Amino acid sequence: MVDLTTLLADLAAESEQLDALVSPLPPPEWKRPTPAPGWTIAHQIAHLAWTDHVAHLAATDADAFYASVTSAPDPARLVDHGAESFLAPPAELLARWRDGRAALAAALACAPPGEKLPWYGTRMSPASLATARLMETWAHGEDVADALGVRRTPTDRLRHVAHLGFRTLGHSFAAHGRAVPAAPVRVELAAPDGGTWTFGPADAADRVTGPALDFCLLVTQRRHRADLALVATGPVADEWLDVAQAFAGPPGAKRESAGGGVTV
Repeated sequence: MVDLTTLLADLAAESEQLDALVSPLPPPEWKRPTPAPGWTIAHQIAHLAWTDHVAHLAATDADAFYASVTSAPDPARLVDHGAESFLAPPAELLARWRDGRAALAAALACAPPGEKLPWYGTRMSPASLATARLMETWAHGEDVADALGVRRTPTDRLRHVAHLGFRTLGHSFAAHGRAVPAAPVRVELAAPDGGTWTFGPADAADRVTGPALDFCLLVTQRRHRADLALVATGPVADEWLDVAQAFAGPPGAKRESAGGGVTV
């Protein structure tokens, strides 16, 4: 288990890495398209700022959080509408994102450890919400990096994303309208530092192995499984790689394959 202080420090570091990538960009570059259809770099940062805002509501004012959900003009476009509502000139958007993520970190740090905070379709502990924010910050940072043609060096912070991806196996099946499997899955990932991250029972017949970066790209739906060096052994593991998603809500629009990759 990772304590909340460590999680918040890693979330801050992940945010600062993305901040350093976008803050030097001239205003026209913020209009550059990203791999997410219809979303520019500005949309990506606006989405993070909006989600930090609603997460702050969840941590400080549950009634206001629920009101923000029920008052959405089009629930099917909640995420798009949230990003659009936070769009602003780059300097203003950056300031809003920085202030919002600082406020969220302070609120999560003060939340009682055992408290469950409201979220979309579920309730989450402060640590789980911090992990989800780190996952989203990293994933949307990948979209920005892809738009800019930048390859980011993986860090050990990916362990949080990988662990969340493993923990959401059941949710991934349920979100796609499939029965949640009873059989356990073992995950063994090659970590950025050369070590190995493992999740699940060592004697599980179903297994997923490969680079930690590739697993994180899959569970955040930033790459198609055919373009990744992940190996699935067993029917449950194989089906999981088709539906994996580490985020809450309905199935996302998965990326098309660019060709290549290794699957079994």
